[in-house]
Amino acid sequence: MESAVLKLPSSLRTISPKPNLTNRTLRTATFASSASASAPSPLSTDPQLGPGSLGHLTRPDFPILHQEVNGKRLVYLDNAATSQKPAAVVDALRNYYELYNSNVHRGIHYLSAKATDEYELARQKVANFINASGCREIVFTRNATEAINLVAYSWGLSNLKDGDEVILTIAEHHSAIVPWQFVAQKTGAVLKFVNLGEDEVPDVEKLREMITKRAKLVVVHHVSNVLASVLPIDQVVSWAHDVGAKVLVDACQSVPHMVVDVRSLDADFLVASSHKMCGPTGIGFLYGKSELLSSMPPFLGGGEMIADVYLDHSTYAEPPSKFEAGTPAIGEAIGLGTAIDYLSAIGMQKIHEYEVELANYLYDRLSSVPSVRVYGPKPSRSVTRAALCSFNAEDVHPTDIATFLDQQHGVAIRSGHHCAQPLHRYLGVNASARASLHFYNTKEDVDDFISSLSDTINFFASFK
Repeated sequence: MESAVLKLPSSLRTISPKPNLTNRTLRTATFASSASASAPSPLSTDPQLGPGSLGHLTRPDFPILHQEVNGKRLVYLDNAATSQKPAAVVDALRNYYELYNSNVHRGIHYLSAKATDEYELARQKVANFINASGCREIVFTRNATEAINLVAYSWGLSNLKDGDEVILTIAEHHSAIVPWQFVAQKTGAVLKFVNLGEDEVPDVEKLREMITKRAKLVVVHHVSNVLASVLPIDQVVSWAHDVGAKVLVDACQSVPHMVVDVRSLDADFLVASSHKMCGPTGIGFLYGKSELLSSMPPFLGGGEMIADVYLDHSTYAEPPSKFEAGTPAIGEAIGLGTAIDYLSAIGMQKIHEYEVELANYLYDRLSSVPSVRVYGPKPSRSVTRAALCSFNAEDVHPTDIATFLDQQHGVAIRSGHHCAQPLHRYLGVNASARASLHFYNTKEDVDDFISSLSDTINFFASFK
């Protein structure tokens, strides 16, 4: 069937209710009442999804959500790709550039000292947020992809040799696969992949069996960006450490949505991206145990990462400076610190509990749409899904779905392979559509999406 020709996007315009632009600070007292009672929905008996929900209370802090797209109220459901930013984060970036823009670590004047203090304070905020032992275990990177590459090129090339095994799952993001392909080609290490089980979750028992004494590294996601499944990272780490292997955790889809405690997990490395946790783009971080970071050679060479430079050799700074060559993303780091302040004022456990209810509601509503196939596990008392659903509708290409939803209904979702082509091939499809939520989404957003999706499917069915 040929794709329908749809109109080009029209201009955007702001609509009511307008966000509160005069008070950028988070009112923590407001969120204490986020579980106020309301009538239960037909598919969810939890009152947290009603008018006093966390989503309703936080929406005013996000100016971008209060606009029309193609004549419709914007419904933003592409949070697994990137989150929106509260006004406080936008203000933090503006304040840096307007009030104390300067390079860090390199000047004694007031502006440089202020910028350095705020930049390093952001590092401490990240460390506290994930419960690292100290801020020296936090390396700022351009994004989570760069953080994984840092581990691959610095630790991987120095520690892996011919025949060593790196264990991954078929559900990993490309950024957790491709760097290790590079390393395997250079070292002779072998990549081994765990397939899905019957419930469309990476087979944890097979993963345990694969972690033998030949394994030197396990690379796993915490939450799948396609399946919405959650892996038992603490168990995986325990199995790996029993045979002397290290563990790298891709936490891009977990750190923004739940409590993540690196000391409790005992992971050796963990990566995440600012832009998925209400912070700016262009910055992410690597957590690494201090003894590992100290033993690793630099990733990039240049200013800031050195101790002394001679004509024939150089000596290097201690971590994290050793891995932060050149001028860093200063404003972005400060913005990330402000995002962490915002999330922490709400409380990550509160965010997680609200999103679990919203996730269940999304899954129930989407699963009830005729001809729709949702990927990943069914939620239950023992199975928690993340707040996203990847799906396909019979005889409709996911890109057609996403285009029609945007242009006819103002609903923003994602279509494609979501940087997980091996997983999609395993599922027998080239692509899927994906709706993904954050704490500022509401039950009404889900309802609008389902209504719009039904209209979309009916539109394309009319061409049969």
